[in-house]
Amino acid sequence: MKEIKNIVIAGAGTMGSSMGQTFAKYGYDVVLYDVFPAALEKAEKLIRLNQETEVSQGVVTQEESEALLKRIIYTDAKDCFGTADFVVEAILEKLEVKHTFWEEASRLVPRDALLASNTSGLSISRIAEVIEGPERFGGMHWINPPHLIPLIEVIQGKETSDEAAEAIRDMALAVDKKPVIVQDAPGFALNRIQLAVLRECLHIVEEGIAAPEAVDDVMKYGLGMRYACLGPFEVCDLGGLDIFYNIASYLFEDLSDRKEPFGMLADRFEKGQYGVKNGAGFYDYSDGKDAEKIRYRDQMFTKLAKCLFE
Repeated sequence: MKEIKNIVIAGAGTMGSSMGQTFAKYGYDVVLYDVFPAALEKAEKLIRLNQETEVSQGVVTQEESEALLKRIIYTDAKDCFGTADFVVEAILEKLEVKHTFWEEASRLVPRDALLASNTSGLSISRIAEVIEGPERFGGMHWINPPHLIPLIEVIQGKETSDEAAEAIRDMALAVDKKPVIVQDAPGFALNRIQLAVLRECLHIVEEGIAAPEAVDDVMKYGLGMRYACLGPFEVCDLGGLDIFYNIASYLFEDLSDRKEPFGMLADRFEKGQYGVKNGAGFYDYSDGKDAEKIRYRDQMFTKLAKCLFE
């Protein structure tokens, strides 16, 4: 793999914008590409908002922030792919859309460019079916918000070479992330765990065991604190495998194993309530509460990261 200097992020949404500013923070020249000029304008505003938070929290200085912003170019011109060393795609989560993009982009980039998709669950092997040189392509799943969450899942598809997987992993390490290499499976690792937790949370509310606010507090002030420092296998070792085995022996059969979205999630989705993005979800985000919640999240994640990694 060639030395990587020029990075193209395809897709100027929340994820692409945040990834772009992360690479720029570590000195890479970044092109944020999108077919919609309005998306590029929104991305620039979001990156500036993120930078305001990082400056206020002391993560970067004002001078460092200004230098970061200068390293990002916004464009809807496809010629940016011709000089890319590394392309990370973060476009719509539909296989046919990704196929259309990669079939063209993989032929526009240099033959030795490294390629990755930020898909959160689509098969890397399926996406690779249309790519020229699929051995140089793998998954690079960043977690929202990417500029704050350390984890990156590096997904190795059937055609992904070991060299490419390691190169993507090295890029994650270069921007101080915590990468893990996982094999191509639906949802990879993080979303399999996250959706298993969500399914049981929905079940608890539907069964009247606890209210949504109570479930959130259980996670924030109990499990969340624990799992911020220790993984589930470490927690079991420290608590005693005999204890966890005994609990599992009677509790597993009472946990939800529903196969389709249900409960509050299905209800809100059917009503078109998608959360912060349109002002209503499990909670109300009208009248500026959406921006307030994003600022709160970013401030808390920044403080937590300082505790864990400094």
